[in-house]
Amino acid sequence: MDWRRDLNTLSEIVSDHIKFRRQLLKLAKSDIVKQYRGAALGWMWAVISPAVTIFVFWFAFSIGVRRGHDVDGYPFFLWMISGFIPWFYMKATLTGGAGSIRKYKYLVKRIKFPVDTIPTFVSLSNLIVNLALQIIMIFIFMGFGFMPTKYCLQIPLIIIGMFIFFTAWSLMAGMLSAMSKDFLNLVKSVTQALFWLSGVIYDANRITIPWIRETMLFNPITLVANGYRNAMIYHRWIWEYPGQIRNFVIMTVIMCVLAIWAYKRLKKEIPDVI
Repeated sequence: MDWRRDLNTLSEIVSDHIKFRRQLLKLAKSDIVKQYRGAALGWMWAVISPAVTIFVFWFAFSIGVRRGHDVDGYPFFLWMISGFIPWFYMKATLTGGAGSIRKYKYLVKRIKFPVDTIPTFVSLSNLIVNLALQIIMIFIFMGFGFMPTKYCLQIPLIIIGMFIFFTAWSLMAGMLSAMSKDFLNLVKSVTQALFWLSGVIYDANRITIPWIRETMLFNPITLVANGYRNAMIYHRWIWEYPGQIRNFVIMTVIMCVLAIWAYKRLKKEIPDVI
């Protein structure tokens, strides 16, 4: 039965992650170091680059194109960064996860490292950097006079869900990109479009066309941004929106199934192709 093969594949992936858990942490740290090696400012670029992007969008939407009005008593700038900061992780993992196996092909060809764990430590390294940005975001809120509330306690749950989905994406996309560089180029070309189609800098819940709004609420990027804003701005629990939780679970299960399928079909061919 095919489902039995799928379960065996899932068991293999889980087993590899447990067996190589210490190496995953070391490689995640190494991936972070590699990103900023040779730069005079080093780790500071992990903050400088997002800060410049946020400033540009803040200027455009608060000063230039239109004036951003307060949202539930919070300045528009705080509303914006509460969805923008997690986007930096999602963007890095969309592209970095897709290119992870190609980037670390020497682990597959020379060391025989389990290929299914490579996207995981790349996703983990992106998450570690983003957690630092999230801490800075909380201090920015405090600088504006808004202290963390009890609703911030749900952020770790959002982080776990985000990490699971995008790590599964990384495995699926990483396998396909290793087989075809065209797929990797496609991912890079549509990532910016996803930014504008995902409610990162606008509230997807306020879209007036019902079918577009409901479609967007199946987008994990939109759901993660909504989750952070519910915690930081609107002061609502994520379980107050069972439909959005359902949508995220559905999309995560689908992505995990696709990741298992891609790994099962392509794992034997990867060492010969990359």
